[in-house]
Amino acid sequence: MQHGKRFFFVGVGGSGMMPLAMILAGRGASVEGSDRGLDAGRVPAKFAALEALGVRLHPQDGSGVVSPEQTVVASAAVEDSVADIVAATRIGAPRMTRAELNAELFNAAALSIGVAGTSGKSTVTGMIGWILHALGRDPTVMNGAVMKDFAGPDAPFASALVGHGDAYVSEVDESDGSIALYAPHIAVLNNVSLDHKSLDELRDLFGDFAAKARTTIVNIGDAEAAALATALDPTRTVTVAIDRPADLTATALAPDRFAIAFDLIAGEECHRVTLAVPGAHNVANALAAIAAVRAAGVPLADAVRTIAGFTGLRRRFDLVGEANGVAVIDDFGHNPDKIAATLATLHAFPGRLLVLFQPHGYGPLKVMRRELVAMFAEHLAPQDLLILPDPVYQGGTVARDVTSADIVADIAISGRTAQHIPDRDAAAAHLVATAQPGDRIVIMGARDDTLSLLAADMVGRLALLRSC
Repeated sequence: MQHGKRFFFVGVGGSGMMPLAMILAGRGASVEGSDRGLDAGRVPAKFAALEALGVRLHPQDGSGVVSPEQTVVASAAVEDSVADIVAATRIGAPRMTRAELNAELFNAAALSIGVAGTSGKSTVTGMIGWILHALGRDPTVMNGAVMKDFAGPDAPFASALVGHGDAYVSEVDESDGSIALYAPHIAVLNNVSLDHKSLDELRDLFGDFAAKARTTIVNIGDAEAAALATALDPTRTVTVAIDRPADLTATALAPDRFAIAFDLIAGEECHRVTLAVPGAHNVANALAAIAAVRAAGVPLADAVRTIAGFTGLRRRFDLVGEANGVAVIDDFGHNPDKIAATLATLHAFPGRLLVLFQPHGYGPLKVMRRELVAMFAEHLAPQDLLILPDPVYQGGTVARDVTSADIVADIAISGRTAQHIPDRDAAAAHLVATAQPGDRIVIMGARDDTLSLLAADMVGRLALLRSC
């Protein structure tokens, strides 16, 4: 337990920082923090929720770092020049990265379940957490997204669950290499694709992670993950896949607009599974989650029954609302695989797509340029419209070698319709003005939790429009 320990989080409102702060506060630690989003007045409800949990907030000016008894926690993105880090150095306060602290808690758990992969890890983490919670296992869950099943008036930003059982369930991040810090009892490898690092680097990171576990769940429907599985001990590996032989196989998929059902075959057992989240990618996520809890001792029938109650995560194909015949969906899609999965799920049903994609940084845009353009060229329909505002920029020095305008120009060559509207609010207003009954507006992007506010605002604007 963390009773009496003092922590100061630099960037406490971040998607990886906030749930960790919530877990420590729930375990009796003294938690304080700062955030430039707080200083700028962005998403005040999020910081009010932290204060309601007993987290004391400070301006990000060094004034909150006052004692060498405070462990100062920051993500890898926080520069040494930030005032809180300068203050920590001056007074000799110990420092940890967010990943180092989470890995310490994870590795100390009696049952550690780590979920890795370029895409889907937040959803799989949420599914595992929900199943274990619903079956009375009382897990601790560290997620990078708000889990709708645990959210409510008292926990509006439930990206963590603080339990007293033996399980610590966490997604693990490959983007900064910190996945190497984790020693899971049960590991999940969902997929491997280009995002923050080269494929060669990702293969090494994911392969090493998967090899550590007592039991490793691998989605062999993904070619890269399947290749890594060939190097693992088969006696400690459980395979999952859609429509191909595996230890757990999904067949007979029956998609709906915001749900999907399938047959789950595991040896001699066969179960019909219903999910309250849509898309074949969520079938793959569910297979991984069910295999993971089964490795943790949950009977297959119980897992199948319980996962039907999982209602999803915010910003993961999240229907924000419908007005004047137009649906607005908020989605975390930011790399080619994630975006492609969402577009494919939507195109399974009629209706034009109006997509606002905010790139999550100039660096990732440069790394993924070719793959993003090829994906949009393949997955946008001729009648669809894609709008790109400028990438997320929250300060610091960054090379702007590739811009949203470059991506739009590349996509135009493919014959698909894309526009660059630099200001995000102007881009949103254009989509609202363009939308017709039957259209689906999709807001996509990462690293900016005001996108959810934008999506909700667009529903409101659509409701004000008059139609015949």
